[in-house]
Amino acid sequence: MNAVDATNRPEQPDEAEPASLLTIILDTNPRAWAMIADSLPLSKTIANLLVFINAHLAINHANKVAVLASHSERAEWLYPTATTTPDREADDNPNGAQNGDLQMQDRDSAGSGGPVLLPIDDANKYRPFAHVEHTLLRNLTNLLSTTTPNAISSSPATMIASALTKALSYISKQSAALPAATQSTQFNYSDPTSVAGGNDLSNPSANKSSSTSQPLTSRILILSVSGDLATQYIPIMNTIFASQRLSIPIDILKLAGDTVFLQQAADATNGIYMALDTPTAHAGFLQYLMFAYLPDASARAHLITPGEGAGVDFRAACFCHRRIVDVGYVCSVCLSIFCEPLPDGTCLTCGSHLSVGNYGLRPVVVARKKKKKRKEGRVGEESRGSTPAVG
Repeated sequence: MNAVDATNRPEQPDEAEPASLLTIILDTNPRAWAMIADSLPLSKTIANLLVFINAHLAINHANKVAVLASHSERAEWLYPTATTTPDREADDNPNGAQNGDLQMQDRDSAGSGGPVLLPIDDANKYRPFAHVEHTLLRNLTNLLSTTTPNAISSSPATMIASALTKALSYISKQSAALPAATQSTQFNYSDPTSVAGGNDLSNPSANKSSSTSQPLTSRILILSVSGDLATQYIPIMNTIFASQRLSIPIDILKLAGDTVFLQQAADATNGIYMALDTPTAHAGFLQYLMFAYLPDASARAHLITPGEGAGVDFRAACFCHRRIVDVGYVCSVCLSIFCEPLPDGTCLTCGSHLSVGNYGLRPVVVARKKKKKRKEGRVGEESRGSTPAVG
């Protein structure tokens, strides 16, 4: 336009709010959820979580969301996943529409994290919200149905370290695709394969955005129901350091279990840590989500976030007996902490041989105070001077 009428119009700065990427890690450990099923079942948690996700997407049309399941044996994507549009025309099908319906059912019954069918359009439901709900519920159902009792008994823990690694990789990919933007992140209602937030894993070009020139603000929310694992200490700490370097806050909402490592992760990355480990607190699960974890990093700069000033337990848990110790024995290679001296001097985590004599337990030697010695010459002179003379 400047070249047409030869006028100089300065570019207006983009005052739009930056897009926010919310990555949710849902702990789907079956054993842990069975223990709190009376006060907070998994079905109620998912229903409240969908309300929270819809509120996040409704704040800004450019907001994105991703949901990961930290299962007992693996970490799986619940949303977004690859989407497929079924071919409802039976031109190539010699048996008519019945076999076509069977083909659609086979596609819809894909494994966890695989392609899923798009939801049927409902005039009473906002289509981006319906897409997130359909994809998340379908993948979560497939994940739980394919979990065998042998898998739960063999690995009763949760793969939180793997989920954090996948979340950081996805955030880095979204942030790297943002500057070279050619498309918009608005939901395309005419495209049946459109994804809420424009973050479909199967279409990398759809991740690019030109709606804002501001950087993408990212954060991670972990819904934890399992305790910390000593075997995952090193990968968890690596992800904490990576998040701290990338300025990605890690928010923790503890519903059950003892999470000492995750509490330190929230403190190191300037995240929010809250513990809802009572039935009364479980009743207000949605309220805690909406009021504490809905504001993004830019909004939190003007708010007093929960947990500020609260004491953080910086004590470490030993890797041998899971005890909280004040004084312990630290491996010089992997920094693993033990509450007792190792019998053979071999680290239980990295296998390094620690050749430390008697583990530094030496008796404390206190130097005695030296007594001052008097000089004999001065003592003799003082004795002679003090004797009276006899005439």
